[in-house]
Amino acid sequence: MSDHEIEGARDDDLAAGAPEIPGRRDALRLMGMAPVFAALGWNVTAAERAARFVQTLPAAVDAAYVTKFFTAREWRTVRLLADYVIPRDDHSGSATEAKAPEFVDFMLMDETTSDASRLAMRGGLAWLDTECRHRFGTSFVGATDAQRRAVLDDIAWPKKATPAMSTGVAFFNRFRDSIASGFYSSAIGWKDLQYVGNVFNPNWNGCPESATQKLGVSYAEYDAALAAQRNS
Repeated sequence: MSDHEIEGARDDDLAAGAPEIPGRRDALRLMGMAPVFAALGWNVTAAERAARFVQTLPAAVDAAYVTKFFTAREWRTVRLLADYVIPRDDHSGSATEAKAPEFVDFMLMDETTSDASRLAMRGGLAWLDTECRHRFGTSFVGATDAQRRAVLDDIAWPKKATPAMSTGVAFFNRFRDSIASGFYSSAIGWKDLQYVGNVFNPNWNGCPESATQKLGVSYAEYDAALAAQRNS
């Protein structure tokens, strides 16, 4: 499984830049992720807290970080797996560069997150190590790149997966959506989407005539009504 294929699987299954999030207005960015947050049992307010928290962290990928939820062993797996989900490419940084794992770690310890969500993540990571040990005699972190991709091949696409992989599929879907949520809540993620925020567009010429006709309105009618209102 190639990096492009893993990322493509994420794009197929995931319901779909500004340099920072300076104020509450920019929480609107996160509203686009609301359906994914809901599926994960998260809410936008908590995600805003997580995004703000991540912004306070040192920018370096290898900067020291004390996890809130994950154990040290789990953290190594999370960071490694996250960069399989969203690897660095020609136009964007990786999941770890965007600090998506830190975002997920914060969310899993947020007071609004359910115990079921925490159990699903922790149990899924345990499943991944167990599956790797069963196949290769080592953990996911200890496995080779080819061995890791062999496991991911079996769980990344729900429609292709066998019933025996159902637990792994459920975990990977959840993990992928969690990491994608963290990535697209970050500055790197919004740049990847070419989000420009509250910027004046000098080329805006109004709603196209075809759209106003479909709505049964016109600028001429609006201008006439506005003029009448001013003269009344």
